[in-house]
Amino acid sequence: MFGLGSLNPKKMQGMMKQLGITQEDVPSKRVIIEKQDNSKIIIDNPSVMKMSIQGQEMFQIQGDIKEEEAQAFTEEDIKTIVEKTGKSEKEAREALEKTQDLAEAILELSD
Repeated sequence: MFGLGSLNPKKMQGMMKQLGITQEDVPSKRVIIEKQDNSKIIIDNPSVMKMSIQGQEMFQIQGDIKEEEAQAFTEEDIKTIVEKTGKSEKEAREALEKTQDLAEAILELSD
């Protein structure tokens, strides 16, 4: 097996360049990944490295990771309830949190 520990950084960069691999640091404050289920992965204090390999771009991200669960409703849902019922955003949000259903929240506030 070959060990790469003895290569100096300049030699390593030269080898990577010959292989068509480039990398650059991406200055970042925070990285947010929005998942398909609307939950989020939030990476604070990230170290982001962008690598280009034969026309393909990849990102390597390290940092303080936390996950946020998907919210059951959106701000648009709240606006819809306000428009349909004439109630305040606070009342609409409370009704949605209670019922967890857009139609039920509208019915509850329409009574």
